[in-house]
Amino acid sequence: MSAISPKRGSLGAIVRSYKSSVTRWCRQNGYSRFAWQSRFYEHIIRADGSIDYIRRYIVKNPSNWGRDRNHPRKLLPPIKSPPIT
Repeated sequence: MSAISPKRGSLGAIVRSYKSSVTRWCRQNGYSRFAWQSRFYEHIIRADGSIDYIRRYIVKNPSNWGRDRNHPRKLLPPIKSPPIT
């Protein structure tokens, strides 16, 4: 293993192994387009206050989707109506 790899048995090593196994299973079972979300990272909750913040984020997140810059409605060019004559 590389010097920068997570230590055997650590949470990072377990997550990496899990992702590798799931990816391999998907490819072997016809899910060739499977991919993990890009720009995503795991976050270990270390403080009591952060769990409350994360819970609020999860509860409120669906209501924010319409304002998200990656919402499909914002990715498509606007539809132009023909001029009224």
